[in-house]
Amino acid sequence: MKTTRQQQDATRRQIVASAVDLMTRQGFDGTTMKDIARAAGIGDATIYKYFPTKDRIVVGYLDDTVQQALADTLQTPGFDGYGLQEKLQRLTDAVLERLLADREFVAQVRGLARRSPLSMLAEPLAARQGLRDAVSSFLEAAEASGEIEPCDFKGLAGSLYTDYLAGVVSYWLADTSDEFADTTQLVDLSLGVLVQALRVGLVNRVAQLGGFVLRSQMARMAQHGSGLLGMLQLARQTLGSAPSAPSPRSAPSARSPEPPAPPPRRATRAPRKPAAATPAAPHKKKSAP
Repeated sequence: MKTTRQQQDATRRQIVASAVDLMTRQGFDGTTMKDIARAAGIGDATIYKYFPTKDRIVVGYLDDTVQQALADTLQTPGFDGYGLQEKLQRLTDAVLERLLADREFVAQVRGLARRSPLSMLAEPLAARQGLRDAVSSFLEAAEASGEIEPCDFKGLAGSLYTDYLAGVVSYWLADTSDEFADTTQLVDLSLGVLVQALRVGLVNRVAQLGGFVLRSQMARMAQHGSGLLGMLQLARQTLGSAPSAPSPRSAPSARSPEPPAPPPRRATRAPRKPAAATPAAPHKKKSAP
């Protein structure tokens, strides 16, 4: 019997929810794909049709959370009348509100990203495009209303917001203040500074100044007698003096005979220490913005 798209989406959500629950209690390494499949009520082989690895389940959780937070943000009553800072702050708060119920699991995700950053970065995050488009539309609206000066890097700003959001989440996970007041202040101050810089056109001017300095320095260095050749020669000498593995085709030097090879030594392997369990952080209620 062929499953419908709604049934597939429901199964996918059940897998993610089961994984979050198990990993929160047992840890990422202590949870297997078979554990998740049985908790979700599906066959051991069926789970691989939805997620090939546990890492991909984590990325699926992040995708779903950000997409839901973005939908919550855009459905906020009167949202179209918000200023730029209010829109960015509402989006940031919506993400934190969605993560709050799974705060202990999110702390494990952060530890996993630190331990294996390449495995996490290799997985595509579909919500990243949604965040980029949303922030770009916020900037376009602020630009059209005259709230900020024309912005030449709206797409880049949207991409940078994803990194900013990751930093805010890390700060929030370590925040022990009442009702996460320190995180609220961080978001308010940082976004306030950003919007003020956009309002006076400072960011564009800094970017233009940086481009001018870079072009002028490259032009000066490209001139004959500017010292560019000397810099390149020094770089080559520095790289050439670095130790490198001997080529198997090179003949031994007659002037400096090779010293006798030391007797073979049995390789030793340091015992692997068990990973420390992440302490469970108490749930705190996030105050409404």
